[in-house]
Amino acid sequence: MKTPFLWRMLGSLKFRPALAALLALAMGISISTSVLVQRAQSDTLAEHSSRAVGDTARIARMLSRQVVAQQKALAVLAVQLQPALVADTGTLKRKLQDMPVLLTQFDSITLFDARGRGLLTFDDKGVRPTAVDISDWPYFQRALREQRAMISEPVVSRISTELVVVLAHPMPAKGGMAVGALRLRSRDLLADITDGQNDDGQGEVPLVLVTDPQGRILAHPNKEFIGAPLSAEPALAASAKRWREAGAPLEPAGLDFSDGDQAVALAGVAGPDWVVWQSTPRSTVLAPLAQARSEALLWALALTLVMSLALLAWLSLLLRPLSRLETRAERLFDGSLDPQAGWPLAGGEIGRLERVLRHVGAERAQLEAFNHRVIKRLESIMAAAPVGIAFTRNYRFELVSRQFCQLLGRDEAQLLGQPAQLILVSNEDHMRLVNDLAAAFESGQLYAGEWQLLHANGTRIWARLRAQPVDAGDVLAGTIWTANDITQEIGARQALEWAATHDPLTGLANRAAFDQRVARLFAALPRSLPAALVVLDLDRFKPINDQHGHAAGDAMLRAIAAVAAERVRPGDLLVRLGGDEFAVVLERCPTDVAERVAEDLLAAISNVRLPWEGRLLDVGASAGVAVLSDLTADAAAWLAAADRACYGAKAAGRGRVHQSHHGQESQDGQKSQKSQESQESQEQPMPPGPYALRLVVDRSLAGQAASAVPLRDQDQVSQS
Repeated sequence: MKTPFLWRMLGSLKFRPALAALLALAMGISISTSVLVQRAQSDTLAEHSSRAVGDTARIARMLSRQVVAQQKALAVLAVQLQPALVADTGTLKRKLQDMPVLLTQFDSITLFDARGRGLLTFDDKGVRPTAVDISDWPYFQRALREQRAMISEPVVSRISTELVVVLAHPMPAKGGMAVGALRLRSRDLLADITDGQNDDGQGEVPLVLVTDPQGRILAHPNKEFIGAPLSAEPALAASAKRWREAGAPLEPAGLDFSDGDQAVALAGVAGPDWVVWQSTPRSTVLAPLAQARSEALLWALALTLVMSLALLAWLSLLLRPLSRLETRAERLFDGSLDPQAGWPLAGGEIGRLERVLRHVGAERAQLEAFNHRVIKRLESIMAAAPVGIAFTRNYRFELVSRQFCQLLGRDEAQLLGQPAQLILVSNEDHMRLVNDLAAAFESGQLYAGEWQLLHANGTRIWARLRAQPVDAGDVLAGTIWTANDITQEIGARQALEWAATHDPLTGLANRAAFDQRVARLFAALPRSLPAALVVLDLDRFKPINDQHGHAAGDAMLRAIAAVAAERVRPGDLLVRLGGDEFAVVLERCPTDVAERVAEDLLAAISNVRLPWEGRLLDVGASAGVAVLSDLTADAAAWLAAADRACYGAKAAGRGRVHQSHHGQESQDGQKSQKSQESQESQEQPMPPGPYALRLVVDRSLAGQAASAVPLRDQDQVSQS
């Protein structure tokens, strides 16, 4: 009897891919819709980022103009305060009362004499005398010394006890200082600037705030954040970290620092070097598209569901014999079944497949018996081997020796069938191993390499891995591995490598590491510019060795090394050149920054106090700075220039920083240094000031790498 055409068509495997293609088309519609929506989201985010950068730069410019206006208002007042007027308190008070418009620019204005003592305070309570003393205020000292306006960092006012930013302007002829204070929690720095600019017409209300160059918040819609670090604001924590890692740039034109689920833009404020931040949740930006995507995906899902149900109905009817064949094939390797029993009767492609699988089952039974004998022999060989042995196929363990399991602290059951990636430290290591292995096999060589492996207890061990293919012409045949534990060998090698480039007393880099770094900089010229070299030479160190012994000197050197290491960037190289001489290689560092680093190091060293035999020992330091340029002949010339600058600092009185200039000779500085070193044993350490940072090093750490503990006087107060 002839089979009807319709049944023949339904029984053909050629018809079934047509149904599958129909399902694939439905899936394609869904994927295409999703891709288009995703592209629209990307374009929307890019447009928003561009607009946000422009808005932030505009706010920064307006805030800069506002600060400039405040500085000009303070300058107008300072110019009118001639010394004769300042001396006449009554006239001065009336003068301030006649200028109430100043309080629209500041929360308070305070006048100080040249010694930093308060004269009058003008705020919303009127004009009154004040006894505040700001002679120890760094901004006051600097503004008076340089006779120019200054803007402070956030400080606690000694008048209002509130967190303020202070604008200071010197009076004529060094007659004193006019100081205007902005109370950060009472006054919004962005008031009248962001009004009407935070809404882009789509319902977005971005978060806008201002920080100082160090990332402390100066203006925030929530006053509780004022004075806190930028990382305290959850919406900007990730962007703040990236900003600091990028060197805290202050770009007036604006920068895009979007991160995570926040669209973030920032711009530097010219003048006070503040930073304006703007953050908007990406979900808010993409809200209009989210609904469109949901609707599109819903339609695609509905279409896919309908087509899938139709396909399922057809396949359930057509593939009944194939389902029985699948059930029998799942037990193809079941040795308890007769290889010729349990197979379905079917025609067409399924029938031919049934006959093939039945033949495979019979062949499998014979092959399995043979493989069992071979595996038993192989297991005996692997158990007797003194190294770990494993066999992998498709990077999964199929055989492991007892020694291999002991190496990793795992049972055989924990490894068999698992991916080889399980014993490697990271996915990156696994990819590199796969690439190295493929390269070695393609070149016809065996593979050998050293890798860190994960022990079952969570520790890492070093192993030397060797591998060769079972069949060089068939990579799918599998790979044979051997593994040796070389953890102790690696540890000894790393210890030797560390000792070759580090000073054993202080743990700092030694002269060899210094030469390598400097050679690299010269090889990269001019790309390695700007760079600077700071040479530090301790003052009053020789008397410590002479009077208290070399143990005290060694303890002091360790303390100095620990303190200095805290004052340099992670990428800078701090070196002990020898004796009491240190150096710092500063890469990507302009001249003014190098000088500030040197001054910071001198200040930290001068504050070290080492308890020793009932006394507190201290030292000072002098520093020389040499800037790398295309005119620097070689590494020796660079180091010599820094040395000459250091000798010049000692000749000029020690405890200071000198910069080397091209062609400058400093033989006189060297002679002066020698004469000063002969007097070091006569010098006594100066006691720290009331607001100095005192670093005390415990004598019990003299034989170890010393640590410094900061102590502050309890009566220290915040400066304004």
